[in-house]
Amino acid sequence: MEKKKRFSMSLTTQILLATIGGIVFGSVVGEWAGNLKFIGDIFIRLIQMSVVLLVMSSVAAAVGGGDGKDVGKMGFHTFKWIILFTVVSALLGVALAMLVQPGAGVPLGSETIETTEVVETSLQSTLLGFVPTNIIASMAESSMVPCIVFSLFFGVAMGAYTKQTGNTNMVDWVKGINAIVTNIIKIVMNVAPIGIFCLLADVSGRIGFKVIRSMGAFLLVLLIGDIIQFVLYGPLTAALCKVNVAKMPKKFMKMSIMALTTTSGAICLPTKMEDAVTKFGVSRKVADFTGPITMSMNSCGAAQCYVVAIFFMAQATGIELSAFQMGMAILLSCLMCMGTISVPGGSIIVYTFLASTLGLPLDSLAVLIGIDWFAGMFRTLMNVDVDVMVAMLVANKIGEFDREVYNENKTVTY
Repeated sequence: MEKKKRFSMSLTTQILLATIGGIVFGSVVGEWAGNLKFIGDIFIRLIQMSVVLLVMSSVAAAVGGGDGKDVGKMGFHTFKWIILFTVVSALLGVALAMLVQPGAGVPLGSETIETTEVVETSLQSTLLGFVPTNIIASMAESSMVPCIVFSLFFGVAMGAYTKQTGNTNMVDWVKGINAIVTNIIKIVMNVAPIGIFCLLADVSGRIGFKVIRSMGAFLLVLLIGDIIQFVLYGPLTAALCKVNVAKMPKKFMKMSIMALTTTSGAICLPTKMEDAVTKFGVSRKVADFTGPITMSMNSCGAAQCYVVAIFFMAQATGIELSAFQMGMAILLSCLMCMGTISVPGGSIIVYTFLASTLGLPLDSLAVLIGIDWFAGMFRTLMNVDVDVMVAMLVANKIGEFDREVYNENKTVTY
């Protein structure tokens, strides 16, 4: 047993090795590597088959299974800043993706997937299309926006039913479905290294080592985006809270290192909440309220990443996004941040969802999956640090912000 543990390898490490191996193998072997593509396609289909149920059950459970504690003044100001920062981050992602064009010049394929047809229509027709006439048909066609709309209504109605009757059977049933589908995803992720190896071998067999250029460009966009967001959000928060922004970098150091090394907002939660109180001057009441909410719903780094991923998939496959698709990219990326899917490879689910909804090819998914751990570093760093800024802004608004603590003239414990 000790030997087995000693030589065990994390899924992240396996995926990184599969990424390197697939690129090298495909570049050496050449076009023959395309014979392995069907194995990668099977992996992608295994992911696709669970997306609809996973998203619908997650949304319904989040809306209908809440305890109603996130109301009142703190709730209003928390969600106000979450929405503002998320939208700004998504718009920044669009600007950087159009400027840098991380997927351009490396054609990864051109065959679009068979999903909902995305066409330019009037605003009325677009809004009408959000409302399903037959939810079963929408699920079968992977029309994700109508499925989300139905899930929102289902969650609200389920919550009302639970409150009226005290019967939690339906909530438990929906959460059970979500847990089962999550387990399916976990099982599928065990073969992710094989699928990624085969997909990248096919890509590299066709275009060689040039695929590395697109990987680096994608990560460069995320890095630049994070820097710009810090430059925007830090001074804004400091100005509104009337504190010195120059003190922020040192205060953020501990949680930032944790975010970069763990790529998990959940793991960073205890440190984030403690530092918000002891270093930034946020009251315990506000930190305990905003901490869990922002962990699951404030995802500035993720919003930027998802938007860039959409442009990357389009650019790498030679598709020019219409104004309508760009608007949908921003809307869907923001929506997918409201309750991030917390399963291994959760971002793969999001990438697949976005591609399916916008009618983009899945050829470039292998590249995104291969570098997702590195992308996760930039996503989590931005998510965690902005969570504290939201807590500062909320605390300042309701009179629960202690500038003496922030200025290090006073010491408190969590």
